[in-house]
Amino acid sequence: MITFPTSGDITIEVNGRRLAVAQSYRARSTRDSRPVEAFGQKEPVGTVAGRCVHRLELQRVQLLEEAASDGIDFFALSGFNVVIAKPGRRVIYSGCEWSNIDESASLGSVVLESVSILAAGRMELS
Repeated sequence: MITFPTSGDITIEVNGRRLAVAQSYRARSTRDSRPVEAFGQKEPVGTVAGRCVHRLELQRVQLLEEAASDGIDFFALSGFNVVIAKPGRRVIYSGCEWSNIDESASLGSVVLESVSILAAGRMELS
């Protein structure tokens, strides 16, 4: 049976404390690499891996009631973790900084936020 992460499984944490949950996420990791060229060769003899960049897009982020009552502000968050629980493992994006926050609301609805995040590291725990 295949299970997918739910809003209870996608959390934003600071110092191990859950501050918010997200309904969905999109993760994209990219790595710069460059060819290694040798004198006299027409084609590269190999490649060298460069730095890795992790970008996350969280949709419908909701601050937990306890965090909201403590006056936590998304715009003040820095150096936080995003944890995604998957069947049998957890993916932790660490050293996160937000790069974009979008808010929208309609009459009588809860504010929904979309948050773009850059992460310094990614680690999987089983």
